[in-house]
Amino acid sequence: MDLKLQSPETIETMRKETREAYEAFQAMKLQLNMARGNPSPEQLALTMPMMNTISPEDSLITENGEDCRNYGVPNGIVEAKKLIGELLGVPADEVFVAGNSSLQLMFNCFQIAFTHGIAGSTPWCKQEDLKFLCPVPGYDRHFAVADYFGLKLIPVPMQADGPDMDMVAQYVENDPSVKGMWCVPVYSNPTGVVYSDAVVRRIAALKPAAKDFRVFWDNAYCIHHVVENPVTPLRITDACKEFGSEDMIYQFVSTSKVTFAGAGIAAVNMSKANMAQFSKEMGIQTIGFDKINQMRHVRFFGNAKGVTEHMKKHAALLKPKFDVVIEMLEQELKPLGLGSWNVPQGGYFISYQAPKGCAKRIVQLCKEAGVTLTPAGATYPYGNDPDDSNIRIAPTYPSVDALRKTMELFCLCVKIAALEQIK
Repeated sequence: MDLKLQSPETIETMRKETREAYEAFQAMKLQLNMARGNPSPEQLALTMPMMNTISPEDSLITENGEDCRNYGVPNGIVEAKKLIGELLGVPADEVFVAGNSSLQLMFNCFQIAFTHGIAGSTPWCKQEDLKFLCPVPGYDRHFAVADYFGLKLIPVPMQADGPDMDMVAQYVENDPSVKGMWCVPVYSNPTGVVYSDAVVRRIAALKPAAKDFRVFWDNAYCIHHVVENPVTPLRITDACKEFGSEDMIYQFVSTSKVTFAGAGIAAVNMSKANMAQFSKEMGIQTIGFDKINQMRHVRFFGNAKGVTEHMKKHAALLKPKFDVVIEMLEQELKPLGLGSWNVPQGGYFISYQAPKGCAKRIVQLCKEAGVTLTPAGATYPYGNDPDDSNIRIAPTYPSVDALRKTMELFCLCVKIAALEQIK
């Protein structure tokens, strides 16, 4: 049932029916914020036993003899480095474990490059007209970091297997002002794309025109599966070993959506050469992060298998929510040909492509009925989605029942926006 092929009488009837249904939603006075991918209270409750892993009688001395209660060990306790290293498949001595925020570590990397330069290169603050590649749709907080330091953000289209690598190579290998690239290789935010092995290898094989070019590899969702047999891409570190490009990658990870969003642990994996500079610079900023929290995480999980088992509990809570979103989109919008969407195997988001020119209107209608979504355009640099089409749906926080009601409203708002476009 293509809306554009319907008679004026049918369109007018649909407008009347959708408007009445919308006003009924407004009367409900909903209050739901789905602007960010927040873990639900039930997910957070999964980690509460971690609070009991340390008692006043327990020793807080690491296997290296460091006291977690005292100053020191700015790059993280060895037990936490081993745990993260096991998860990522990298050596523990190439892991820096910090506080709770991987975004802060990304900011730190920019800051060091900006003020002191990378590997002896000229600091970015003394170079002009610098650029940073941003796969789109992408993560607004990534864009904000690069924009904060004054780099020009270059949108790179996302394809089914990762960013458009022909475009990436053209920029990176011919323009020395291109200093980096954002990547979310597993369940990309918000598209859910998993980079193919071929794309991972092409990234590792890049020959940057700028020796201080770095790929910011945000592996935030590498263990956030909602299916039993997820696609496992080639590790970027293994690919880089093939091409001798280990220094080109900064790999980030955190437990923000694994344990507590505000009290997890974050880490960055780097080559030994990069780690030497990063550790030196970070040693100026802090004498040490929260080592007690690092130890708490180690004792709660034990090893990488413990993390995997814990994430199965998350998947059991999240999959019904992803199913509700897809079910409602398939039921309400697919018959009308209204937009397209991904069906992710994990991560935290579903990416909806509305009819061109409708995204802002849909988000506005939802807000006026009590549901706050991620702002339209946020998944593009400078908030500028040229097609006004992409909307990031974050289904994780609401209950299944609340989410179903929210998706009823969302689909209704899509219909209203689409009907408004028909003259």
